[in-house]
Amino acid sequence: MEAIQDNRTEIGELKTEISELRNELKRFITNSNRQHIDSVLEELKENYADLFRNQEVETAKGDLSAHMVGNCAMRENCFGVFMEFLQNTAKHIKDGNVSDEIISSYREELENLRSKGPFEKCDTCFSEVSRLFEKQVGLMESLGIYNRAESEDGIPEIDDEKAVREILEPVANIQRFQILKSLITQTRTFSEISQMTGLRGGNLLFHIKKLTDSGMIFQGHERGDYMITEKGYRTMKAISELAGRVY
Repeated sequence: MEAIQDNRTEIGELKTEISELRNELKRFITNSNRQHIDSVLEELKENYADLFRNQEVETAKGDLSAHMVGNCAMRENCFGVFMEFLQNTAKHIKDGNVSDEIISSYREELENLRSKGPFEKCDTCFSEVSRLFEKQVGLMESLGIYNRAESEDGIPEIDDEKAVREILEPVANIQRFQILKSLITQTRTFSEISQMTGLRGGNLLFHIKKLTDSGMIFQGHERGDYMITEKGYRTMKAISELAGRVY
């Protein structure tokens, strides 16, 4: 009987040690992944900051031209003011860190400009400028340049529509979830992602576009490897932590 009891004790101790080793391994993997992501993001920002900024400015120029009110005597003047604003905000894409105060100051500047708009139709143009600015902010968040401030109770305020469109919907698909998960540990080519998911051509491009449009992943350069962004990593980390609590 004593021998059986000793065996049970040893087995119990062994289970405890295995559990502790498993937890240590999880922490090691998490830290290793974190270092990998930080390294990739730093390289990404250093090598492609100018490309990001120029792309945002060019996109803003085209979108403004297409969506501003056409039959307005102030269109040309406002276009110049709006582009100057968006060029100034785009410069922060090169910064290592952007504070919430800076972002808030730009939002206040937009509000002040809007208050001076003489026409009701000005709302159309200001809505487009605001959308383009928030798109820049989203890119800064994805690259880890800007971290949104939390509310007093520790839970950030949530924009329902944006949360579904840019966080929940992109990962609510098994193939997209697998793509994102695979990019946590390393960058991957289109071909490697195709082999992993079993998706081909336009079908795979559709899912990759969903992830890139939401700021979860990014392609280093044309035809280059795909890599996870800060936003993508934080999303997967949050899902992992949530799964551990509810399973």
